[in-house]
Amino acid sequence: MPTVGVKRDFLFKALGRTYTDEEFDELCFEFGLELDEITSEKEIISREQGDSKASGASDVILYKIDVPANRYDLLCLEGLVRGLQVFKNKLEPPRYRRVSPDSGGPQRLIITKETLAVRPHAVAAVLRNITFTQERYDSFIELQEKLHQNICRKRSLVAIGTHDLDTISGPFTYTAKAPGDICFRPLNQTKEYTATQLMSLYRTDSHLRHYLPIIEDKPVYPLIQDSNGTVLSMPPIINGDHSRIRLQTKNIFIECTATDLTKAKIVLDIIVTTFSEYCAQPFTVEQAEVVYPDGKTCIYPELAYRKEKLSAEFINKKVGISESTERIAQLLTRMCLLSQPTGVRDEIEVEIPPTRPDVIHACDIMEDAAIAYGFNNITRTTPPTYTVANQFPLNKLTELLRQDMAAAGFTEALNFAL
Repeated sequence: MPTVGVKRDFLFKALGRTYTDEEFDELCFEFGLELDEITSEKEIISREQGDSKASGASDVILYKIDVPANRYDLLCLEGLVRGLQVFKNKLEPPRYRRVSPDSGGPQRLIITKETLAVRPHAVAAVLRNITFTQERYDSFIELQEKLHQNICRKRSLVAIGTHDLDTISGPFTYTAKAPGDICFRPLNQTKEYTATQLMSLYRTDSHLRHYLPIIEDKPVYPLIQDSNGTVLSMPPIINGDHSRIRLQTKNIFIECTATDLTKAKIVLDIIVTTFSEYCAQPFTVEQAEVVYPDGKTCIYPELAYRKEKLSAEFINKKVGISESTERIAQLLTRMCLLSQPTGVRDEIEVEIPPTRPDVIHACDIMEDAAIAYGFNNITRTTPPTYTVANQFPLNKLTELLRQDMAAAGFTEALNFAL
């Protein structure tokens, strides 16, 4: 399970109230999360590196919260706060919209056929007129890292690039070149390097060296450039320093290159829905065009809503409760799944937002209903099936033999097969 670290006081300010540690622990449990640890930056450094290294570190209280691995929308402060506020009925689930630019055509990302040999897919979007504070900026960077480690499988499936749109000029090109033909100034460096030199430079880097094997044996390396030839990034390794995001950045061009297009769409949707609340028009995302080598054009982000129908009886039976259709619809809405009875018997129509790619089947909806109802509120019952437990004869024999075989000098080996 991913662990999200948030500053306690900043979290409480965003939630609009103060909790005791016990109260917040209970709130997390009700929402299907776990408050894993209450600590501080100073305490973490002291524990890992010693007291001498911790001098001068921050004493700000941090909450370490365990988030289910499938809930990508909760991997940062903004997502956590939004989810908890909707859960507590203090906020309506937001409605996310994809919009066209106010003037001119959308930004374009053109994919060339050379990328087929290394990383064939890409998606893009623009966050327009965004306002960062230091806390928002830090959360924006942290979310990218959490996604990289989680759904992106350490950048092997998807790599995220975010760029200051006001420093670059579209249309953008996603191509691939021989390592010796790529030359640019990477993030946090003072001079230009070829891709070959960069691979050598980052071989000893504690963070980036883990991503080198993804492309180092490829004949060509992926590359994103603007219309002036300025290099934005060499995914999945490093972004260019020219287009780096700063605290003063107002317009952000987001690109995700991938070997798995479905995962790329999910990652893009999560980033733009999470931080679009800070745009001048909250919860709106400016669309971008992606042009494939065969000439096909796609518009991203998709921000797709879909609707599922299921019966209240199904949920009641599976969870072990007896609630009305209207009550179940209310429970699901608290989990950001806007729901309402259809009026046809006990049928419920559930709208799945783009922030919930984890909802694939009716069982996922049923699980959210159980969470909103409260597992501790479900009445314990005796299973209706009458059975008498008994050990399999083969297992009984092996249990009898195991100790005697070991006493005779044999070594028992258990393989990793389930």
